[in-house]
Amino acid sequence: MFFKFRIIRRIIKRKRGKKSEYIAYKNIAKKIALDKIKHFNAFYNFTFKKISIKNQKTRWGSCSKKGNLNFNYKIALLPKEFADYVIIHELCHLGQFNHSPAFWHLVAKTIPNYKAIKKEFKKIRL
Repeated sequence: MFFKFRIIRRIIKRKRGKKSEYIAYKNIAKKIALDKIKHFNAFYNFTFKKISIKNQKTRWGSCSKKGNLNFNYKIALLPKEFADYVIIHELCHLGQFNHSPAFWHLVAKTIPNYKAIKKEFKKIRL
């Protein structure tokens, strides 16, 4: 697992991806986000407006008060469990727009081991 993180960190560890890299992974990230949101939102049944893929410098994802979900294109480079975590995290903000215990309870419904994933995920930086 450690070797896996070193490779991921090396790929992802740039302040900002090159435009060609962003373009190459943007469509892949969009498909991943759409597929996973469709899958997980069948359970949550939240309403959202649009999904955007961006080249953010410091964020993996965000959720606006208007119901828009934004994801960094680098989710396409993440292992499945980390991509799931980012997507579910933002999806759950549609139900709880905070990081309260109620929010984490929503996350735990589909990722019961979210605490372990969250801890490992902190090792990966944008």
